[in-house]
Amino acid sequence: MVVPLVPMQTAGAALLVVGALVLVVVIAALLSAIEIVNAYEKRALTVFGEYRKLLEPGINFVPPFVSNTYAFDMRTQTLDVPRQEAITRDNSPVTADAVVYIKVMDAKKAFLQVDDYKRAVSNLAQTTLRAVLGDMELDDTLNKRQEINARIRTELDEPTDEWGIRVESVEVREVNPSKDVQRAMEQQTSAERKRRAMILEAQGERRSAVEKAEGDKQSEIIRAQGEKQSQILEAQGDSISTVLRARSAESMGERAIIDKGMETLGDIGQGESTTFVMPQELTSLVGRYGKHLSGSDVEEDGSELESREFDDETRELIGLDDIAEIIGEIDQEADMDVEAMEQEAQAIKEGKDPANISDPDEVIEEMDQDFQSQADGGTEMPADEADESSTTD
Repeated sequence: MVVPLVPMQTAGAALLVVGALVLVVVIAALLSAIEIVNAYEKRALTVFGEYRKLLEPGINFVPPFVSNTYAFDMRTQTLDVPRQEAITRDNSPVTADAVVYIKVMDAKKAFLQVDDYKRAVSNLAQTTLRAVLGDMELDDTLNKRQEINARIRTELDEPTDEWGIRVESVEVREVNPSKDVQRAMEQQTSAERKRRAMILEAQGERRSAVEKAEGDKQSEIIRAQGEKQSQILEAQGDSISTVLRARSAESMGERAIIDKGMETLGDIGQGESTTFVMPQELTSLVGRYGKHLSGSDVEEDGSELESREFDDETRELIGLDDIAEIIGEIDQEADMDVEAMEQEAQAIKEGKDPANISDPDEVIEEMDQDFQSQADGGTEMPADEADESSTTD
C-alpha cells in the first residue's frame, strides 16, 4: 500500500505559515500591550474610545490593538503669541506680540475639556492682548508693560484653570505705535529735549550772572571797607599833624620872643653900668627858654628831665588812644562781612535762592551805624561830632 506524500507536505507548510502568523500576532500584541511613558509625560488611555486612566512614567501594559494613548508634556511650555494690531482708547493704532508660559497641571482635563490646548491658549491670549491694549491710553501701553502683563495673565487664569492648564507668566515683548505716531513722538521728544536744553542754558546763564554780581558786590564792599579805613587813618593823621603844627607854631613864636629878649640882655650886659634892672617878664622868658631848650618839663624833684610828648587833653582831642581800637573794630567788621559773603556765595553755588543777598549800600550803611553806636558807647562825644572836631583841629 502506497501513501501519497504531497498532501502531507502541504499540511506541514500550512502549519508553518499558521505558526508564523501566530508568532507575528503574538509579537504585535505584546508590542501593542506595552506602553513606555517618558519621565516628563503623562498619557491618557482610551479603550474602544472610552477614557480609562492616565499612564504614569515608566512601562505600562494596556489592552492590545484596542487602546490609544495621548501624550501630554508636563513641563513648562512656551507659546508665541503672533503680532496683534489694536486701537488704543485714544484711537492710536499699535501692534504688539507676547510670549505665554504655560504648564499642564491636570492631563485628564487637558484631554477631555479642550481640543488642542496649545492652540486654544494661544488664541485666547491673542484676543486678550487686543482687548487689554484697546482699554488703555497710548502712553500707558508704552510705559506700563508690567500692568499689561498682569492684566493678560488675570484674564487667562479663569478659562485655562478649567482646561487643567496654569498660565505661569505672560511677557509682552514689543508694543509699537504706527509710523505716523512714531514720527510725532520723535518730534515731541526732540522738542522736549530742546526745551530742557534751553531751560538749562538759561539757568546756567542766570547762575553765572548771579555769581558774577556776587563777586562784584564782594569786591565793592571790600574796596569800600579799605577806603573807609584809609579815610579814618588819614583823618587821624591830619588831626595829629594839625595839632603838631599848632604846637610848633606856638613854640616858634615864644622862641623868637625869648631870642629877642636874650639879645636885649646881651646889649644890656655890654653897657658900662654895673647895675642891671631885670623886669619880671624877662625873668619869665628866661625860664620858658630853658624849658624849650630841653623840650621837657623838669619833674618836681628836679633831678632829671623827661619828655612829655602830648598831654592827656591833646591825646583825647586827637584820638590817639582810640586809633588801634577803631582799626581793630573795622578789621573785625570787615572779616565778619567777608565770611558772610562767602556763605552767601556758597548758597548760590548750591542752587539756593539768592534773594537774601544784601545790597552793598545797605551793608555799608549798617556798618556805619554799628561804628557810630560803638563810638557813642566808648566816648562821651558822638562819633560825628568827634570827627568834625578832629577835622577842625
